[in-house]
Amino acid sequence: MATSQPTQGNSTSTVLGRRLGGELMRLRTAAGLRQPHAAKALTASTTKIAKMEGGWVPMRDPDIRALCELYGVHDPAVVGGLLELARLDRERRKARGWWSEFPGIGAIQEYVALECAATTIRTWQLAFVPGLLQAPEYVRALNPNESFVNARMARQQRLVDDSPLTLRAVVFEAALRTVVGGAEVMRRQLMHLTVMVEQPNIDVRVLPFSAGAQPGMGCAFNVLSFAEPGAMDVVYMEIPRNELWHEGGEEAGVYGAMFETIEQNALTAEESLALITSLSKEL
Repeated sequence: MATSQPTQGNSTSTVLGRRLGGELMRLRTAAGLRQPHAAKALTASTTKIAKMEGGWVPMRDPDIRALCELYGVHDPAVVGGLLELARLDRERRKARGWWSEFPGIGAIQEYVALECAATTIRTWQLAFVPGLLQAPEYVRALNPNESFVNARMARQQRLVDDSPLTLRAVVFEAALRTVVGGAEVMRRQLMHLTVMVEQPNIDVRVLPFSAGAQPGMGCAFNVLSFAEPGAMDVVYMEIPRNELWHEGGEEAGVYGAMFETIEQNALTAEESLALITSLSKEL
């Protein structure tokens, strides 16, 4: 597990950087090579390779291409995916993403950068409607800062852009019954959900009270997946005053499997829509 943006002297290890470095380390290991081999290919020190694989430094495109050549990776999709990760990481370090225009987004800037790069997000929410599915009035009731509201709305563009994000959400029934911002605001939020689920890239299931205790009842989480073959999933959990990450490996797999179990125990998409509609009429 890693917290967001650990530091080492003046260096910063970002989630994107660590994911990119982890992918390159995996490719190096698969090729049967060690860090000195990579260092020789780049005319660099093994210390630099260690920093690159640890996500401590931004990576240049020529270095990535050279390492891919050394590791025998010639698939344009794989190489292109690594180059895109590097580009996003460089932008994240320079705060050049659209999110830099919204100071109200605060500490989750790094998560938003990953969200923009992801192709699929699986989200399990206990207390609130998932952020990507929140109506403006609902967002404002949670945080009246207009910059925060505008940033949340900007994030939702990933659901309708040219390559829309696939969103699979499971929401605990309690989140839909908790009246945020008053009855009218909550009614609009529930109706907003009924509209959003009509999009083919959005699937929303409700875990009813009757389903009983489930794995993952202690913490909401998001599992982000990416396009490139073999890419590591990233798990994000926002907890009071901190953020926690799992980047690939067994831990990320555990959360992915946990989501699948919760989703299997939830209502079907049709049953979920019927419940959401019914709750909206009660307000």
